[in-house]
Amino acid sequence: MSTKNRKLSYSLAINEALKQIMAVDQDVFVIGQGVKSPWYVGNTCKDLIRLYGEERVIDTPISENAMTGAAVGAALAGMSVIIMHPRSDFSLYAFDPIINQAANWSYMNGGRASVPVVFWLVVNRAGEQAAQHSQALHSLFSHIPGLKVIAPSNAYDVKGLLISAIRDPNPVVFIDDRWLYGQEDNVPEEIYELPIGKGIIKNEGNEVTLVSSSFLAAESSIAVDLLKVEGISVELIDLRSIKPLDFELIFNSVKKTGRLVIVDGSWKTNSIASEISATVNEKLFGSLKVPVLRLNLPDAPAPASRTLELEYYITKNKIVNAVKSILK
Repeated sequence: MSTKNRKLSYSLAINEALKQIMAVDQDVFVIGQGVKSPWYVGNTCKDLIRLYGEERVIDTPISENAMTGAAVGAALAGMSVIIMHPRSDFSLYAFDPIINQAANWSYMNGGRASVPVVFWLVVNRAGEQAAQHSQALHSLFSHIPGLKVIAPSNAYDVKGLLISAIRDPNPVVFIDDRWLYGQEDNVPEEIYELPIGKGIIKNEGNEVTLVSSSFLAAESSIAVDLLKVEGISVELIDLRSIKPLDFELIFNSVKKTGRLVIVDGSWKTNSIASEISATVNEKLFGSLKVPVLRLNLPDAPAPASRTLELEYYITKNKIVNAVKSILK
């Protein structure tokens, strides 16, 4: 098998994953708002209608609960469904089919039934979009038994994880981030899968463990390079998946460094950062040289002012400062 790599943007890696999986599996279809509109979804659904027709690429009216319910129903009937929410905020209208139905169905049927559906939620923060259009809700979905949650940070990961999610027999929440769409990485031409629930060490180090996911894993990588210039050695873990979490990878790193900084693009209270911090303290308290440091958004709605956005959102410079502060 050829393993030819070439540069591909994050958004086109999503597009390639969808094209390839739809070509080999006739039961896969895409449904959601704006799946035929570049204005909504960028290049992620480019040419899908031309290739597979409107029976397999269904652009819906603005009714999140109805379209998600239709997707879950189709999955229960044996189809494999990707349901697109171009703004993750409005998936809140669809909590009944996601949480009450899809997440619980296999359990309530003793494992004899499956719900092969991917809930594709796009995060659209900043750009003066304010509180109702800027929310990253991954912590919320990670709280729900029966849901897996993936949060890739680059083009290579998003293709492999999305294909794994589509082939998973039960529901997966795909946390997509529009801030990543233009980033490029080497991506194989073939279909490939990455395991859900396994993180990766993106940079080896021995002074601080830095854990993040999605766009902030990419931002953390820049911060790590800036810290290298100052002689600071950081081990960077990209979680890739946030339900389940790869605690084995985190534990092994913390045992080595004795320091942990968690960068998480949601609010601090009851966050993924809180879960990781609590578990590390339960299991590895004696290995910690200093308390765990969490870097989250303030516990406040997103502002509409560009000036306030600069203070509100996490940047590479804030990550650099967090690592330096834990070393003190």
